Amino acid sequence: MSLQLAVIMVPVLFGMMGFAIDLGRLYLIRGELNQAANAMALAAAAQLVGTSASLGNATTAAQQSLDDTNHLGNKYNFGSLVIGQTTGNLTSTVNAPAFFATVADATGSSGCTGTQADGTTARHVEICVTADAPLLFWSMLPVGQSRKTPIAGQALAGISAPLCTACGIEPFAIAALDTSDTVNFGFGDPTAGTLYTFAFECIATPGSIIIAPPALAGAVVQYVLINRYDTANAALDETQQLYKDGAQGLIASLDPNPTGSLVPLACVGISNDPTETIWASAVPAACATVIAPAASVTEAVCGLYSRFDNTAPPAICSTDVTAFADLSALYQPDTDLVTGETDVYTSYTGNRRRIMTVPIVSGLAATGAATMTVIGFRQFLLEPNPDGTYPNPSDPYGRFVAQYIGSPAPVQQGWFDDHFGLGCPIPVPSGPGKVVLHQ
Repeated sequence: MSLQLAVIMVPVLFGMMGFAIDLGRLYLIRGELNQAANAMALAAAAQLVGTSASLGNATTAAQQSLDDTNHLGNKYNFGSLVIGQTTGNLTSTVNAPAFFATVADATGSSGCTGTQADGTTARHVEICVTADAPLLFWSMLPVGQSRKTPIAGQALAGISAPLCTACGIEPFAIAALDTSDTVNFGFGDPTAGTLYTFAFECIATPGSIIIAPPALAGAVVQYVLINRYDTANAALDETQQLYKDGAQGLIASLDPNPTGSLVPLACVGISNDPTETIWASAVPAACATVIAPAASVTEAVCGLYSRFDNTAPPAICSTDVTAFADLSALYQPDTDLVTGETDVYTSYTGNRRRIMTVPIVSGLAATGAATMTVIGFRQFLLEPNPDGTYPNPSDPYGRFVAQYIGSPAPVQQGWFDDHFGLGCPIPVPSGPGKVVLHQ
């Protein structure tokens, strides 16, 4: 009787031990696979910028998150096995990313297969990962004789709804050409490759000879620098902050916004109240007296120049920007400097260094005391000058050339709800989003 009971209880015992040990391990591995899929999807989605090269760049970015050359790749089974490789009896595979124009298209697909969008329209990416999980106690039961069982991980990431508050964008504010056009603000079809000359605002004074900024290419759009000077930043002086803002976008800080707004210093909000003001040292001068740009404008344009070149910067940059040599070494130029003014944005193959996101205001302020209301965000691709040279920080009008591209690229961070109580229209009808996980 005791022998019969032992025979009956052994499978039960191994089954219970399997639930205690093997099942826990399966849940752990599933979590590791989901974490890896999340990382891959987020990395891939960040490359969906509306160009023909987007899908290839996104696929490469996803694969790089598994690269274990420096022992930083995503792994599973207590972090011991590299995903996408076969180790002994255990095999893991990663499906090729599947790309979709909408979340509905992605959720309606079957198992991460069937890419439905090309690089210019893809906004979401789905990643599927499978791996064999080893079995210990369950391997002694008939159902576990292979000593392993497959586990799957899945993630869907993409570009969010248009943002109400955008962070890490460039501080070059421009006025809408048509405030009634909530899609393109009068800048035209973003697929047409329309060029604009950005020029630092100058003020026409009564009775003066008006010397309007001449165009380098396309029509002239005047800009101002919105005030994001962090006076409490002990590490970076004003010249360095302006350079970094031009080189990478607004920099993060725990200090309060100089406008008095609750919006973080590195961010800009639609319908923000208090409204935006001009950077104090970059107040526009009279058009008739513009013979040199304000030093603040020069320093910001030096930052823009770094997006093209950091090996032979203009001499004025090393003169105007404190510790310029050390600072400029932090910023590498764009990887695509071939695409020029005659090519539309969809042929751009770079690393997004030349994409700039700017606040669109209802009207530019003329004085330091005047305010501006942000009504949206739009994106431009920095271009070389028509003669092939890069933006000239010494230009008397602070000019540079940019192609209007709409809002295809995700920004670094932001909120698509009215997080700070700005009175932002929810949902925002159009504009750039950020990368988010959908599941």
